[in-house]
Amino acid sequence: MEPIMADVCADFGATLREFSGEDDHVHLLIKYPPTMQLSKLVNSLKGVSSRRLRQQYPLGTHREQLWSPSYFAASCGGAPLEIIKQYVQQQRRPD
Repeated sequence: MEPIMADVCADFGATLREFSGEDDHVHLLIKYPPTMQLSKLVNSLKGVSSRRLRQQYPLGTHREQLWSPSYFAASCGGAPLEIIKQYVQQQRRPD
């Protein structure tokens, strides 16, 4: 999933800095231009990853959707990047 997310970010002129997560969600640290609409990036990340993963693997989810329609985003401007990277790295990687 990480290479898929990195490709989508690159298509938007953004950079995937860190990737990790849990069994049911992911944590992404993304550097993106201030003019970018975050909702469009998130929708593309979810849509493209869902399509590509379903093409490669039989995904047994409890619903027909891979991703929840919701997401959480937070700005970390001003926080030391290394601290944010450590937080993301400390999360379990999704299978």
